[in-house]
Amino acid sequence: MSNTDTCRDDGLSGKRVKDSRVVVSQVMQPADANPAGNVHGGSIMKLIDNAAGVVAIRHSRCNAVTASVDRLDFHYPAFVGDLLILFAGMNMTGTTSMEIGVRAEAEDLMSGERRHIASAYLTYVGLDPEMNPRKIPPLIPETAEEKRRNREARARREARLTEKKSESESEKGAA
Repeated sequence: MSNTDTCRDDGLSGKRVKDSRVVVSQVMQPADANPAGNVHGGSIMKLIDNAAGVVAIRHSRCNAVTASVDRLDFHYPAFVGDLLILFAGMNMTGTTSMEIGVRAEAEDLMSGERRHIASAYLTYVGLDPEMNPRKIPPLIPETAEEKRRNREARARREARLTEKKSESESEKGAA
């Protein structure tokens, strides 16, 4: 049985942020880096996408796919031997889509120093067993921080939709 065959419909009752939040850790290895020992941004991006995907699936309890990366900012490098720690949580849900925020930190295991190395916002879409978008449970933000993240995610969503509409109209005008 595949993961898409086990998609559960729980009547779409709301779910709390803490019910799907994850923390993922991985030591960065030489295969993750260039010859100078700096971890490739693509290696970090893959781990960010994986952490966000776990949050999306935990929230929706069905297959979910990356629809977009709204923003990914690198602040500092990570190095071979660092422990990469990813904090991922649901920011907002729509009808079929979800925005997940991921914060990446690198810890020097010898000194204990931690650096906030990257932040990202990813949009996922929940899929039914036929691989069509499906309704997902609404999000129940409880804390002031969760409510702030939800408001900011809704503003980003509106900006994305406005931009997409503008691009669509520009393409029609060029035809």
